[in-house]
Amino acid sequence: MRPELERLALIESQLLHGPAALPAADWHLHQLLDGELHADTVAQQHLYAGLQMAGRRQLRRELAAIHAQLYAARPGGWVRKLYQFLGWLRG
Repeated sequence: MRPELERLALIESQLLHGPAALPAADWHLHQLLDGELHADTVAQQHLYAGLQMAGRRQLRRELAAIHAQLYAARPGGWVRKLYQFLGWLRG
């Protein structure tokens, strides 16, 4: 694997507490020795936070659309059928 991908895999493993994650002391030592590793880790954390926020917004939009479909009065829908039924009951 390319070194950049190995570095990203190491960062993701640490952030997501994967099986290949280093012990905390070793990870801290890696970050102290490699300043760019710390910066890359912070950038990856920001990326995860942005993706989580975008996912929540998308979910809210989808739920709002479902709610609008379920509870919006449709012309000629159940309201018309209710009036027809009530008219039939009055006879």
